[in-house]
Amino acid sequence: MLQSKLFCKAKKTAPKDAEAISHQYLARADFIEQSMSGVYRFLPLGFRVLKKIEEIIRREMIELGAQELYLPVFQNKNLWLETKRWETFDPPLFKIKDRHQKETALGSTHEEEITDIFRKRIKSYQDFPLYLFQIQNKFRNEMRFSGGLMRVREFLMKDLYSFHSSEEDLIKFYEKVKKSYFKIFKKCGLKPICVEASSGTIGGDLSHEFMVPCSIGEDRVLICKNCGFAANIEKIGEIKDCPKCKSQLEKNSCIEIGHVFNLGTKYTKAMNAEYLDKSGKNHFPLMGCYGIGLHRLVATIVETNHDEKGIIWPEQVAPFDVHLIQVEDNAKVRKGAEGIYRDLQKKGIEVLYDDRGKSAGEKFAEADLIGLPLRIVVSERTLKNNCAEVKNRNKKEAKMIKVKELAKFLC
Repeated sequence: MLQSKLFCKAKKTAPKDAEAISHQYLARADFIEQSMSGVYRFLPLGFRVLKKIEEIIRREMIELGAQELYLPVFQNKNLWLETKRWETFDPPLFKIKDRHQKETALGSTHEEEITDIFRKRIKSYQDFPLYLFQIQNKFRNEMRFSGGLMRVREFLMKDLYSFHSSEEDLIKFYEKVKKSYFKIFKKCGLKPICVEASSGTIGGDLSHEFMVPCSIGEDRVLICKNCGFAANIEKIGEIKDCPKCKSQLEKNSCIEIGHVFNLGTKYTKAMNAEYLDKSGKNHFPLMGCYGIGLHRLVATIVETNHDEKGIIWPEQVAPFDVHLIQVEDNAKVRKGAEGIYRDLQKKGIEVLYDDRGKSAGEKFAEADLIGLPLRIVVSERTLKNNCAEVKNRNKKEAKMIKVKELAKFLC
């Protein structure tokens, strides 16, 4: 991608209300822009990051054996009345009326929708287990908004739902999803901890959250450094000693980036979704629910991967692999940079080529702000030795690499 053609207008200052580092850098680098309170636009750079994360998640879900579907934003009021959540869900649903005065809601979560789909199709024990997932916009009628993408009204979320004929099978899959989540977050450059959590308005008998320690986190988590026990204060209260080994607990501020629930028969029973076992008896299947909020995940990656100059994107979620910078604007340097650009693209390397007529200082400052994993600088000085200067975004030292060996070096 030629940077002269990229729809991106980086800024020297952040929005006045941007307190979180992620909000400041994502706005300054033109990844996102606020539309109104709690609602953000993802611009081309931000959208590329979002799609990279989405594909990491999608691959892991498919690896688990899940099938993807797409559920509606508008949700049927009658389904929510069946589970008695129409008036009790917290935060309250966004409720709207159409021109016929028929009431509906914007999707905040999809337990009712997925259970309705399930009960119309699955009637036998032979159809278990079943795993279905979607990546869909959600709407939360939050009282307040903070931290840019941390707490918003509209966001992209991955929902995975599982259906089982036995508690043993549900627990086995539940643990399998937890392992998969650690793989997803590692690829996103994060090192979360898994903590015991409250099920909240989603419900169920068992729940765990994936937390990333961070000073701006709104969740308070108690952690035992001795045995590894961890739980949200919301779940166990303000206790001082570990319930497992009696060691002293430490309190940490954390950001929640994922949540898994053992729902039991909460929704299948409420919506009369039954199946027949081998002997012909009716049973309510057991459910699991597993969510990841992608908007908050983007913000958390930036909160934990940055320096005083800007973002430092982990390789697998960066909008481009390489930032190619042409320093002097003359025929020789331009030809050298364009040759490198073409060669890297042929090798399948995603390159953002800064071909603009700006000063070297401006280009370097903007490159650090955007934060691509690798920077390649081409100048008269480097080309004298048939080289380019290569530098990792998270390192101070640069290397001189022969132009003909660049693609091999990067791959």
